Amino acid sequence: MITFMIVLFVLGYLGIALEHVFNINKATFALMMAGLLWGAYAMLGHDPNLQSDMVEALGDTCEIIVFLIGAMTIVELIDRYGGFNIIVKHIKAKSKRGLMWVFAFVAFFLSSILDNMTTTIIMVMMLRRMFSDKKERWMFASVIVLAANAGGAWSPIGDITTIMLWMKNYVSSVDLIVNLLIPSLVSVVIPTMIATRFVSAGPVESLNESDRRVGYELSRHHHKLSVTILILGVAGLLFVPVFKAITHLPPYMGIILSLGILWLITELIVYHYRLDGKIEGRISQVVKNIDMSTILFFLGILLAVGALQQAGILSSLATWLNDTFHEVYLINGIIGVLSSIVDNVPLVAACMNMYPVATPEMIAAASDPAYTSLFVEDGLFWHLLTFCAGVGGSLLIIGSAAGVVAMGIEKIEFMWYLKRISWMALLGYLAGIACIWLETLIIGM
Repeated sequence: MITFMIVLFVLGYLGIALEHVFNINKATFALMMAGLLWGAYAMLGHDPNLQSDMVEALGDTCEIIVFLIGAMTIVELIDRYGGFNIIVKHIKAKSKRGLMWVFAFVAFFLSSILDNMTTTIIMVMMLRRMFSDKKERWMFASVIVLAANAGGAWSPIGDITTIMLWMKNYVSSVDLIVNLLIPSLVSVVIPTMIATRFVSAGPVESLNESDRRVGYELSRHHHKLSVTILILGVAGLLFVPVFKAITHLPPYMGIILSLGILWLITELIVYHYRLDGKIEGRISQVVKNIDMSTILFFLGILLAVGALQQAGILSSLATWLNDTFHEVYLINGIIGVLSSIVDNVPLVAACMNMYPVATPEMIAAASDPAYTSLFVEDGLFWHLLTFCAGVGGSLLIIGSAAGVVAMGIEKIEFMWYLKRISWMALLGYLAGIACIWLETLIIGM
C-alpha cells in the first residue's frame, strides 16, 4: 500500500506539472490526490488515531488557506480601487534596457509584499500596453518572473513557501530578510544584466491610455482615494509580521484583523463617495474575484503531503537523503531543481514534515551534532530551502505560479524559455547559493 501511495503521488505530480498540456486546472489533480492518498492510508488500517490525524492535518492546512484568502482579498481590493495604477504611472525610463532594470527591481520588491502571481499579473499586463513586439514582451515578462520569484524568497510574506516556514517557526522575519536579501538580489541582477543585451537600446514606447477598467476610471476621478487604499492595503499586509511579533499569535489572525479594518474603512468610503457598492467598493464584492482555484490547489496539495507524512514516507525519504548526501547545499540544490519541474509548495511542505526543527537536546544526542545544528530555527538548512525552492522555480516557465501566469497571458513558448531564459536563471540560482555560502563563511569566521 505504501508503494501504491507513492505511485499516486507521482501521478498527481505529473498531472500538476503537465497542467498546460492537459489543459486541466492543477487544483483538480491536487484534490483528487488528497482524497486518494488519505483513502489509501485509511486502508492500511494501522493507525488507531486516523480521525485525529486528519483533523490535525486539516488544521495546519487551514491556517495557510485562511491567510491566503485574506491576503488575496486585500490585493484584489487595492487593484479594484486603482491603487496599482499609481505604481504603473511612476515606472519611467529613457531606454528599454533601463526600463528592464526598473521592471526587475519593482517586481523584486513588490513581490516581497504581495504574492508572486499577483505581482506578475500586474507587471505583465502593463507590458501589453507598452510594447507591441511579442518577443520583446516575452523577454521582459521572463525577467519579471525571475524577479518576482526571487523577491518572494527573502520576505516572510512574499511567497506561499516562506509563509509556510514562517508560520510554523522554521524561520523568523528578521533573520530571513538579513540572510536572504542579498543572495536573492544577486539571483536577479545576474540574469537581468544578461537579458538587457537581448533587447534594443531604443526609446520606450508610449503608454496606451485605453484601459477602461473600473479601477482605472476610479483612480482618474478619485486619485486621493486610490492612494489611500494603496497605502492602507500595503500597511495591512506589513502589519501581519508586526502583529505576530507582538502577540505571538499565528499570522492568519493578523491578516484577519487587517482585512476586518479594511472592510470597515471601505464601507465608510462607499457611503461617503456614494459609489456603486455592487461594482466598485465593497469587499463583499471584491472577494468574489479572488482565485479560488489556487486556494483549492493549496488545500489539496497540503493535505496530500500530510497523508504522506502520516504514512511515514517522508521520514524515510529524509533518512535516505541524509544517508546518501549528508550535505545541506546539495540536498537543497536538488530540491530547487525539482521545484522547476513540479510545484515548490509540496516540496517545501514535504521538507517541513521530513526534517523537524532541531532542539538543543536533539543536537546533544545526535551522532553528528554539527550537521544537526544546521536544522535549528533560522538554521542554514531552512534559509537554503527557502531560497532554493523559491528561486529554483524560475529554471523552467512551468516551475512557478508566476511563470505559469506569464505563460498564460503572453503565450510564452516552453522551448523558447528553455533555450533563452533557463540558463540565465541557472546562473543567478547558482550565484545566489554561492552568496549564501560566502555569508555563512564570513559569519562563521
